[in-house]
Order: sequence, then C-alpha cells, then structure tokens
Amino acid sequence: MSDKKRFLLRVDETLYEAMMKWAADDLRSVNAQIEFILTQAARQSGRMKESLSSDHPENSQRG
Repeated sequence: MSDKKRFLLRVDETLYEAMMKWAADDLRSVNAQIEFILTQAARQSGRMKESLSSDHPENSQRG
C-alpha cells in the first residue's frame, strides 16, 4: 500500500499542457513529473532533506 498523500490540484489548462509535454519528454507520468518538480524545489530551498531512496520518481532523473 502506498504511503503517499493524495490531494486535488487545480491548474490552468496551459500549465497542464506544458506539464504533459515536459512529462512526455522525461518519460514520466504527469503526476510523477509534478512530484519530481516539487521535490526538487523543496530540496533546493532547504525545506526537505536529500533522500537516497531509489523507489521515488524524483531520484530517477531523465533528460
């Protein structure tokens, strides 16, 4: 069973289309791409520690 929190995210259609293209370029789902971007931002801002776990999409960088 997944330990990830689920929540609804509403975004502008233009932003969603950009996320779809970006996700496709990186061979990820839109959900995984958004999680990757948020994780990177949280780490870069110092709000989240680096994780060495390989079972999270943010650790499998592509492109």
